[in-house]
Amino acid sequence: MTLTVLYPEAMYPDLSVEHRLYGPEVKVLMRDTQTLVELDPADCATVDGLMIFRQFVRAEDFARFPRLKAIVRMGVGYDRVDRKEAAARGVMVCNVPDYGTTEVADHAIALALALRRGLLLHHERQRATPPAAWAWIAHPLIKRASTQTFGILGLGRIGTAAALRAKAFGFRVLAYDPYQPNGVELALGIDRARTLESFLGKSDILSVHAPLTRETRGMLGAAEFASLPRDAVVVNTARGPIMDLDALMEALESGHIAGAGLDVLREEPPVPPIPALLASYRTRAPWHEGRLIITPHSAFHSPEAWNDIRVKSAETMRAALLGPQPQNVILPEAE
Repeated sequence: MTLTVLYPEAMYPDLSVEHRLYGPEVKVLMRDTQTLVELDPADCATVDGLMIFRQFVRAEDFARFPRLKAIVRMGVGYDRVDRKEAAARGVMVCNVPDYGTTEVADHAIALALALRRGLLLHHERQRATPPAAWAWIAHPLIKRASTQTFGILGLGRIGTAAALRAKAFGFRVLAYDPYQPNGVELALGIDRARTLESFLGKSDILSVHAPLTRETRGMLGAAEFASLPRDAVVVNTARGPIMDLDALMEALESGHIAGAGLDVLREEPPVPPIPALLASYRTRAPWHEGRLIITPHSAFHSPEAWNDIRVKSAETMRAALLGPQPQNVILPEAE
């Protein structure tokens, strides 16, 4: 029996790569929709494997796919899939954890360095009318790397890559991840905090690399930002809902946090009413000139990473449907 894999987001100009990777046992459908609701019911009725990139698979969506056996999230994070409902219906959920690792780590370090070296401060002031004096700027953002602790929240693949990069730049690196085994910090030559409180209190730069789970949703709010050293920098290339944007804005406005670099927001793409922090960024509010960088969830991207998504996702789906061994399987979310 021929199996059917559906790509609902029209990501590629043709299916040549997919036909080569899946082989004759799999029929590939590619549709151009914004949400699963837009799919033709006739297509849904045939689907054995569903490929998800930007879209969400909510509990109510599963009923439309009576033959569904596997969902592959074409990326690292899997919070776009209702794993509880998938488990109840016997649908395997997989992700692609080994693409974009270096790109996201590079992006996090680039955001931190751009802020800590005052690149945005100089950029804005040198193109002002009239331009600022041809001189350095004394600002709380600008500090020597070796005097700072670079805090890594979440020491998975990307967090580890970021930690090694920060270490190479001369930062003291401190990680917090209660799910990593003892000794992983020794292998990396970094330090490790045993509590979130002690971690935050020492992190001059906080770089978030945790997955979005029940535990991490809303993990960083007003109290946590207040726990950071004064003039800290906050970087988030993980998931927007991990932190409270309004609390971050207040900490930036008060001056307690010197700068922030965000690649992710609470809702993407942002829709009205957009977060106040994004609104002030877009209107170039003077209070955060040179102190805030927002990129559109693009940290993962390079031509090479885009190709990795395509190939590794198809390989993962083929393994889930045809074997010999499923890979990158995500366990159901704990109650």
